Amino acid sequence: MTKENKQRLIDLFLERSRERYPLVPEYARAPHNYSDKKANGLQRCIKDFMTFNGHHCERINTMGVPVDNREIVTDVLGFKKQIGSIEWRPSTSTKGSADMQGVINGRIYYFEIKIGRDKQSPDQIKFQQSVEAAGAKYFIIKSFDEFIEVYDNITG
Repeated sequence: MTKENKQRLIDLFLERSRERYPLVPEYARAPHNYSDKKANGLQRCIKDFMTFNGHHCERINTMGVPVDNREIVTDVLGFKKQIGSIEWRPSTSTKGSADMQGVINGRIYYFEIKIGRDKQSPDQIKFQQSVEAAGAKYFIIKSFDEFIEVYDNITG
């Protein structure tokens, strides 16, 4: 992430902080330490940047939900032990769904976050083709700088 783009995000963060908490003195404001080195950090940068600029943005969870079937039981000798296991209930979201969805000026955009050598799965490629056929835009984002370039092209 370039210093300019990081500063752009921090300035937006501080501006939002001033709006939400006008009584907090300037010296007491601590900017968030943004980083795009990991997928979660990059998603946070994108979500905050879009939200601070008045757009809608959400992260999409396709992982499913853990269901805890464990319980503690006491055997005939009085010893307690745990039985059961944790199972995963499949997600109800579309297979291959993008990591993030945003709305900029009334248009829907999907952002797939890929860090390092990470590549799209076949389901993600199908999802991209389906989304683009329906008229939405789909971008594979590898860094915050790349996102800023895409954003600046969208907003002109």
